[in-house]
Amino acid sequence: MKPSPASVLQHSFTIETPGRGFTEITEHVRRLVRASAVQAGLAHIFTRHTSCSLLITENADPDVRKDLERYFGRLVPDGDPMYAHDAEGPDDMPAHVRAALTAVSVTVPVAGADLALGTWQGIYLWEHRLRPHRRHVVVTLVGC
Repeated sequence: MKPSPASVLQHSFTIETPGRGFTEITEHVRRLVRASAVQAGLAHIFTRHTSCSLLITENADPDVRKDLERYFGRLVPDGDPMYAHDAEGPDDMPAHVRAALTAVSVTVPVAGADLALGTWQGIYLWEHRLRPHRRHVVVTLVGC
């Protein structure tokens, strides 16, 4: 069987965050995958920011996300006097550290024109700043 030629498609969308915490973006990405011609391949999801991150984590029990937030609050506290970069407030540098410790991109397989996520997996934009932000996400689909 001869492989089909690969396609590369790119889309972007904006998420308004309410401030620190998780915003699920799974359905945004899923709609893009389903609307594309990609049956099998990869969806690469990237945020164009340095103070938020992307994460694949449990989408069934919200306590998982609450526990992650508490853990990072202890690991990277706001207002730590060790930080010189605080131009935008006491959560400024901690947000950058949190993003550096996590990731600004995730890649998910595409199978059957859908995201090949596990039963309890969701894709989240994790806002690390305290105040609301407008975040830009780029999704690149590669496949056939």
